[in-house]
Amino acid sequence: MDILAPTTDAIARRAEALDTIAAVLPIDRRDKLAEILTDADIETLRHLVNAGTGDNTLRALTSDLAYLEAWAVVATGAPLPWPAPEALLLKFVAHHLWDPQRRESDAEHGMPVDVADALRRIDVLRMTGPHAPDTVRRRLANWSTLTKWRGLDGAFASPALKSALRLAVRAVPRPRRRKSAKAVTGDVLAKLLATCSGDGLRDLRDRAILMVAFASGGRRRSEIAGLRKEQLTVEAPVTSDNGSPLPSVSIHLGRTKNSGAGQDEIVYLTGRPVDALNAWLAAAKIDRGSVFRAIDRWGNVSRRALDPKAVNDIVKQRVAMAGLEVGEFSAHGIRSGYLTEAANRGIPLPEAMEQSRHRSVQQASNYYNDAQRRNGRAAQLLK
Repeated sequence: MDILAPTTDAIARRAEALDTIAAVLPIDRRDKLAEILTDADIETLRHLVNAGTGDNTLRALTSDLAYLEAWAVVATGAPLPWPAPEALLLKFVAHHLWDPQRRESDAEHGMPVDVADALRRIDVLRMTGPHAPDTVRRRLANWSTLTKWRGLDGAFASPALKSALRLAVRAVPRPRRRKSAKAVTGDVLAKLLATCSGDGLRDLRDRAILMVAFASGGRRRSEIAGLRKEQLTVEAPVTSDNGSPLPSVSIHLGRTKNSGAGQDEIVYLTGRPVDALNAWLAAAKIDRGSVFRAIDRWGNVSRRALDPKAVNDIVKQRVAMAGLEVGEFSAHGIRSGYLTEAANRGIPLPEAMEQSRHRSVQQASNYYNDAQRRNGRAAQLLK
């Protein structure tokens, strides 16, 4: 069965419509999205852009919507219905949360092989085992949100769905994994910075990315990739401990993942990170628009912003150049590393949270608790 059969004209029309909201969609997936999403889906996304939906939220909604549309066609032979009946929601849970051991003795358990193979052929399914419970919950939540935005009611609050989800998660427990196995603390950051100490454009850019991301509170890779010159404001110099002035810049983050609607989050850079940022901006001749951009093989600086994935790739490349284990670090390690380093240096949690912009004390304090336990007397009884 041909699972995706829109006409060439329809794909071109959808691609053109997607271009109007291209700034908030994954660049490398736009053509594939045009094949998978329906005209109604794209109109919904355009409405959300006009309504001021956050960029990260819209990317997640778009990605999940494309997956749901493709899965529905492959698994049922029909487009995704709105609203989805309870039976389809239960089928989604059964296809994505299953026990690999039971699968060995029951070929019908979990997602059917032909469904999985078809989804892999169109590059929307990349894993071989069951999904993470958090991924399934997120997709169900976004499915529910999209249903409500269409003015419809769904069965997402049904006792049967809640029970199925709870039992499925309990049947196949999965340990919670950190987004980055290890934190990029101050000592690790120093090793990464040592790999980009030259005066070439890539070294200047990567040094600025690492220092700005860390010193501004452990910014997310999407915030670094999306940073624009217009968000930077030069502030009055800050006096250092020895009385010398240090350059200072404020970064207006706007609305972030943790902020409320209309709230302008502001963080500050002082000293060396400002120098690194200014050196990159001057060398790349950037006076407006995106701060961090791609550099081609000939040394030309693009006019377009880096993709968030590229920020993660840069971190991993510098990790490899520093002789560290690439699989143990990612861009998110900079965020956890900032709080871990703040704890190690005895900076009060509220002060660190003002810069990291964590809203949850519980989440932020986990890094502090780990640092205190590691350095505490209880962990050193046999030192």
